[in-house]
Amino acid sequence: MSGQPWPVVALIGVFLVSLLLTQVNRRLASPVIAIVNRWLVWAFVSLGLAVISSTLGLIDRSLWVLVTGFFLIYFLVETGYRWLEIHALSVSPIPLFPRFQVNASGEEWPTHSRLLKVRDWLRLNGYRQVQALRAEVGGGIYLRTSIYQDAAAHTRIQITFLPQRHGGISECFALSSLTESGTRYVTDNLYLPFGGFYPENWLVERLPWRRSLPRLMARHERRMVRAGEARVPWTTEPLGDLNMQQRELEEVNTELGFLFPRSQREDHGKITYEGRYRVWKELWLLNYFGRAARYK
Repeated sequence: MSGQPWPVVALIGVFLVSLLLTQVNRRLASPVIAIVNRWLVWAFVSLGLAVISSTLGLIDRSLWVLVTGFFLIYFLVETGYRWLEIHALSVSPIPLFPRFQVNASGEEWPTHSRLLKVRDWLRLNGYRQVQALRAEVGGGIYLRTSIYQDAAAHTRIQITFLPQRHGGISECFALSSLTESGTRYVTDNLYLPFGGFYPENWLVERLPWRRSLPRLMARHERRMVRAGEARVPWTTEPLGDLNMQQRELEEVNTELGFLFPRSQREDHGKITYEGRYRVWKELWLLNYFGRAARYK
């Protein structure tokens, strides 16, 4: 190691870049930056432990062998941690499909300049707010969502605000359209794992990397043109439709084995063991590759 200072220099560089991204993301709350930072942390831990082991002579192997070994160990440790998280979610009182209610608190839209630009874009492009809703996920923490739709009511946009641990707020968009055949087309950029099943008449495309609402809208419109089906206007109010969606999702996922029947949840938790594997797999893909399962 004495003649090869580059590993230490690389460690310092990775640490500084990761620290910078952490500070920047406190303001932006970007899942894309979070993905890059997770890879940097993984690299820092793997290289750091390898350098320490090599310098102290704890393991008589080349540096790259040590880096590879610690890289795999990190994966195993994180896998165990994520399994514990999923188990804790399964046995917790936190609802997987929370029920929404009208948001009468007056806090329907955060005042961050980044989010105010989104609202301005919606207004300039002819979208009007239909309802502001919220759903409690436990401990007095609420998911806030605001629903907009175009003048013809052919496209409904659901903007969900997700609170972050450091106090920031991340926004996600879900665009929905109904066709004459009864098919529901959904294009969203949610980066939270789902892992479950959708009803047969739902065609969902999830694009976590696409954080721009105009670009997501363009993708949704291309899907609708390719589908070649006439859209029908939304007639149900968002509150009733969202809660109906939640009930339908819970029923479908119980029937298909993602969730235990209600009579068994007290003993086994909410999510079946196959369901927990599906959640873990999608969580890992989202956290490190920004990819979700492909839903037809």
